[in-house]
Amino acid sequence: MLQTTLTIATSGQGLYEFTDRAEQFAGEAGVETGLLTTFVRHTSCSLIIQENADPDVRRDLEAFFSRLVPSADHPSMNYLTHRVEGPDDMPAHIKAALNAVSLSIPVIGGRLALGTWQGIYLFEHRERPHRREVVLHLSA
Repeated sequence: MLQTTLTIATSGQGLYEFTDRAEQFAGEAGVETGLLTTFVRHTSCSLIIQENADPDVRRDLEAFFSRLVPSADHPSMNYLTHRVEGPDDMPAHIKAALNAVSLSIPVIGGRLALGTWQGIYLFEHRERPHRREVVLHLSA
């Protein structure tokens, strides 16, 4: 199978690594050379490739995006009109617009061509838990 959908359960804002699941999918597909495309099917989360060795990197990224785009109830965000789903919703859409919703990763020798410290993450921008769908598609 050259396509699958992963469900990633989140417990609130943060980075959720799924590198191992993407690597397993690519390995089981038996493709030696190709391109893995990842696509998240939601508008209030995003995808990033980032360092996966030091957890401080994830904490700092989360803190940066929280400062860059605070909650809609923060005085600096009083211009927002979309508030029906709570004060974290429109900021989540803005954060997702600043990041990718799809990624392309080369497959070389049957393995993802990620760097030594690179991991693939779903970046959850909402405060409450969600079940996010990420489509993986492998082209040979």
